[in-house]
Amino acid sequence: MARQTVVPNQQNPRPPISINTKIKAYWSLIKDKQTMLLVLTGWAGFSTASCPVRGIQVELPLMASLFLAISGATVLNMVIDRDIDAKMDRTTARPLPTGVLSPKEGLGFAVLLSVLGLIWSFHINLLYGWVVLGGLLTNVVVYSLMLKRKTPYSIIFGGIAGGMPILAGRTLGLGSIDLIGILLATAILLWIPIHIMTFSIKYVRDYGQADVPTFPSVYGVNITRLLIATSAVLASLCMVLAGYLIGMQGYLQITLVLISLALVSFAVIYVKNPSPKFDMRMFKIASLYMLGAMLLMVFI
Repeated sequence: MARQTVVPNQQNPRPPISINTKIKAYWSLIKDKQTMLLVLTGWAGFSTASCPVRGIQVELPLMASLFLAISGATVLNMVIDRDIDAKMDRTTARPLPTGVLSPKEGLGFAVLLSVLGLIWSFHINLLYGWVVLGGLLTNVVVYSLMLKRKTPYSIIFGGIAGGMPILAGRTLGLGSIDLIGILLATAILLWIPIHIMTFSIKYVRDYGQADVPTFPSVYGVNITRLLIATSAVLASLCMVLAGYLIGMQGYLQITLVLISLALVSFAVIYVKNPSPKFDMRMFKIASLYMLGAMLLMVFI
């Protein structure tokens, strides 16, 4: 049954939306957990470089500028995808589909965050700013505007955008883009599909209702699960190799190897015992792995 939209009139006016509700709605647009994890990758990337200047005077601006730029890109995606969100049961309660925030309000918030984040990034360092800008454009223009509604392979560019914060952090600390920075970004690129694909399996019906092509709908669930497991293995290998090249030693190196082996082991179990309950477990374990790996990089 199609949803009916109630048009407010003088007999049935829409109640005013409180300031607190608006603030919560704006905050929900930035997807704080996802954004903070990406900010952490940027901090980790900076920590891997032998930067002579360390401390809050450098690291706080790094994280703040990344937070603003990543949040801006996320909100822009929410504005672009508001029609998709309105068709999916999982996302119909978001602020834009429900009308708690108007598209104009969402766009204004997105532009404000993006512009502040980019200005700050370029002020900190020119090359760092270009990397941050590259991530934002890849995420919003290539992934969301150009490819998301056309091909499941859009997640590759979503992964590239997700790898930009860690590359930006290392670039700021090192003063240049190097092989280790690219390797770290590749590890994130390979990790991002785990997040996207596990959700696309769980909510395959939702994505079908919104006419968004996904790997489960195009290639089937079994192939998608194999790709998820492969991504997990390759991401862990890239992370271990990056740790070795950085010079990670002692308990930090041992811990990174052990949690990588744990992720690979679960990926094997995941392929051999495919089931819906393992899909979200794979997502959670991969997220914990990335969180742990980034914290190890921070404390090098």
